[in-house]
Amino acid sequence: MSESSQPESAKAYWRATIRLTLSLFVVWFVASFGAGILFRPFLDQFSIGGAPLGFWFAQQGAIYVFVVLIVVYCLAMNRLERKFGLSEE
Repeated sequence: MSESSQPESAKAYWRATIRLTLSLFVVWFVASFGAGILFRPFLDQFSIGGAPLGFWFAQQGAIYVFVVLIVVYCLAMNRLERKFGLSEE
C-alpha cells in the first residue's frame, strides 16, 4: 500500500466500522426497546410457549438477539480487517 492511499484506506476502514456499529445499534434498539416496549401491544397478539410475544422479547428474546449481534459483529469485523489488510491471517 502506498503512503498516499493509506490515509484514504484508514478513513474507509473507520467509515465501514462506524456503519457496522450503528447498524447493529439499530437492531439492538429495535429488539430491546422496540419489541419489549414500543411494539409490545402489537406483538402481544402472538405468543411463544404460552407467553405473549412482547413479554417474551422483553424477558428472553432480546438476550438471544444480543448474543447473535455479538457473533455478527465478530464475523463482520474479521471480514473488514481482512479487507483492509489489518488481519494477521
